[in-house]
Amino acid sequence: MDSTALNDMLGDIPEFLGNRTPMAWIEKALNEQDILLIDHAQCEKKAASTALSMMYKYVDRRELLAKMSKLAREELVHFDQVLKLMDARGLTYRHLSAGRYAGALHELVRGGEPQRLIDRLILGAFVEARSCERFAALVPHLDEELARFYQSLLKSEARHYKDYLGLARQYAEEPIEPRVQAFREKEAELIETPDDIFRFHSGVPA
Repeated sequence: MDSTALNDMLGDIPEFLGNRTPMAWIEKALNEQDILLIDHAQCEKKAASTALSMMYKYVDRRELLAKMSKLAREELVHFDQVLKLMDARGLTYRHLSAGRYAGALHELVRGGEPQRLIDRLILGAFVEARSCERFAALVPHLDEELARFYQSLLKSEARHYKDYLGLARQYAEEPIEPRVQAFREKEAELIETPDDIFRFHSGVPA
């Protein structure tokens, strides 16, 4: 798939994020594909877990329940797909220590409701948007099998980003743009600055 088609699939995600994955990260990912796939699997599992935790926490939010239920199922399917792809390549799934990305973004989440809910939804939108952007950034450089798989994930990841952001707008009692900008600035910093640990959402390899 050419770059124009990939950009069309991304939609407004590049504008939402405000920056693109640095080439240095792509080069590192190509040289560390075992770590890339293991951490990708962990990300899918974590995404499902996050969706389920929100379903338990916000039982009175009917549309959230519906969207998070579907999201969790899809993320677990993706997790299984990554594991099968790893099996075919002789790679063993194992635990990896967490990178700095998610923890640093979680530091922005406010206490008290509904502010906490809104921030968690915005955070989810950024994680899904960055995942989608990174899939698209990697596709032109990967072998045919992995490129086809990552390309197949673009549509669902883009929808997850829209679902999170749409729920944030729906449940917010005030405009969310200032909070979106706060997360955007922090997320951009994490992507653009040197990072000692290579992960799916890590920054520039130190």
